[in-house]
Amino acid sequence: MKFEIIAVFARSLTFEITSEQVPYELDTPYEIEVDGQVVATSRRLVETVTGLTPGREIELALSCLGERISQRVSLKSEPVRLNVRQFGAAGDGTHNDTAAIQAAIQVCPQNGTVYLPAGTYLSGPLFLKSDMTLELGEGAMLLGDPDRTHYPVLPGMVRATNEHDEYNFGTWEGNPLGCFASLITAMDCADIDIVGPGVIDGGAMLPAADWWQVHREKRGAWRPRTIFLSRCRNVRMQNVTVQNSPAWTIHPYYSDHLQFLNLYIQNPSDSPNTDGLDPESCADVLVAGTRISVGDDCMAIKSGKYYMAQAHYKPTVGIRVRNCLLERGHGSVTVGSECAGGVQDVTVKNCIFRETDRGLRVKTRRGRGDRSLLDRILFTNIRMDRVRMPFTVNMFYFCDPDGHSSFVQDQSAAEVTELTPKIGSITARNIVCTGANACLLCAIGLPEMPIGRVELENIRADFLPEGERHAERPVMMDNIEEMSGRSVVVRNCQTLVLKNVSIAGSADDGPELVYVAKREIEGLNYEVKG
Repeated sequence: MKFEIIAVFARSLTFEITSEQVPYELDTPYEIEVDGQVVATSRRLVETVTGLTPGREIELALSCLGERISQRVSLKSEPVRLNVRQFGAAGDGTHNDTAAIQAAIQVCPQNGTVYLPAGTYLSGPLFLKSDMTLELGEGAMLLGDPDRTHYPVLPGMVRATNEHDEYNFGTWEGNPLGCFASLITAMDCADIDIVGPGVIDGGAMLPAADWWQVHREKRGAWRPRTIFLSRCRNVRMQNVTVQNSPAWTIHPYYSDHLQFLNLYIQNPSDSPNTDGLDPESCADVLVAGTRISVGDDCMAIKSGKYYMAQAHYKPTVGIRVRNCLLERGHGSVTVGSECAGGVQDVTVKNCIFRETDRGLRVKTRRGRGDRSLLDRILFTNIRMDRVRMPFTVNMFYFCDPDGHSSFVQDQSAAEVTELTPKIGSITARNIVCTGANACLLCAIGLPEMPIGRVELENIRADFLPEGERHAERPVMMDNIEEMSGRSVVVRNCQTLVLKNVSIAGSADDGPELVYVAKREIEGLNYEVKG
C-alpha cells in the first residue's frame, strides 16, 4: 500500500492511496494514525484528516492487515482565526447573518481564517477575497436566504469607458447574462481555501424558496449557483457538503488551478438544472474523492457558447477526476453541451458510476463553432452499476431555442463553416458495466464532420434481463429510434476501435450491428454472449 498527501491545510490534510485495482474504496478498512494515535478508520482511497494544529509537523500513518506506512508533513500556519460569532452572527437559522459574516471576511488578515462554529447561519450572498480560508466547523451550516430580493444581480456584460472592452460578471448556460450572485461568490481572487466538515446549503428546499418553480423563466435575473468562482486561481475546497442548490451547485468559471477534495454534493433527483460540478473555461482542475448525487449531470465540463468563445476565448484543459462516486444524475461525467471554446485533455479514472442515465456523455451541436474541439478524453478503470447507457456521443444535441431546427437536426451533410464543431478522440478502457438498458455505446457524429476516433478496450458489460429493459432514446436528438438492449450504434465516425469487448444479454446478434460511416474497425475482438 502506498499513499500520497495531495493537499495540506492549516488544520487538515487530504491523502490519496495509490490503487489501480479498485475504484473509490478498498475492500478492507485501514486505520489512520496521527503521531501514533488512531484517529479514524476508512476504506476510501481519498480521505481527509481534520482536527490538526496549525504550523505543526506531524506523522501520518496508515495501517492495514499488519502493514504500516507513514509520512511526515508540516501543516500550514494560520495567523488568525476569526469566529463569526464575535462579529454578531447568531447562528440560529432565523436571524440574517450576512452582514456579520461579510464583515469577518472583509477584515480577515492575509492567510487568516473566517470560522463558522456549530450552528445554522442564514445568509444572502457572501463575497470572498484573496488569501483567506473559509472554515465551516462540525455542525455548522451556511444556509441560503430564500428571498431572491436579497440577492444582488451580477450583470452579464458591462461596456468599458473606452467603448471597446467589456467586463463579464454574470453568466447563464454559456452566455454572458445577468444572474443573481451566488451564496458564495469569488471574483478575480487567488489562494482561497473552503474547508469543512460543515455544510453549505443553497436554501432551495426551504418552504419559502421558489428557485425551482417556473425554472425556465428569468425572474429578475437567472438563478444563482451555490458557489461561483469567476476568474480565480489556486482555489481549494475540502471535506464540505454542498446541497440544495438553486441551479448548478459549484461553478468554476474562467479559473485555473483548482482542487475539489472529498466533497459531498447532493440535490434532490427531481431538482432542475442542479448539476453538481461544472468547470467552464478552466484549466488544471483536480476532483478527487468526491461524491455527487444530483438532479442533472453530476459533472459537466464546459467552455461556453459561441459568443464567449469568439470574444473571450478560453478552452477547458487539464481536468482530472479520480476516485469519485457519481450517482443518480443524468450523466456521470458530461462534456458539453456549452463547449464552444473546446474541451481537451480530460482523464476520469478509478471511479464508480451508479444509477445515472449515462456514464460518459459527450454532447454538442452545429453552432458551437470551429473552436469547439473536444479531444483527448479518457475514461479508465471505471465501474458502472445500472448506468442505463454507459457511453454516448451526440453531435445533434437539441439544446437552446433553435435546438429542433433543421440547422441543428438535419442529418444530411451540411457545409463545413465557422459554426461546425469537432470531436477528436474518445477512449474508454478497463471498464465493467452491469445492468445497462438501452445501449452500451451510441455515438452519432455529423455527416460533414464525423467523430475522429472512438476506442473501447477491455470492456465487460451485461444488460438487464429482457423483461426489465425498456425502450428509450439513447441520445437527445431528433429522428433517432428508441432502443433496448442494443450493444453498439455508431454513425459518422472515422475510426471505431473495439478491443476485447464482451457483452452479455444484449439484443444484438453480432458485430454486423456496428454502423460506421467510414468503416475502419481496428483490432476487432468483439464478443456477444447470452
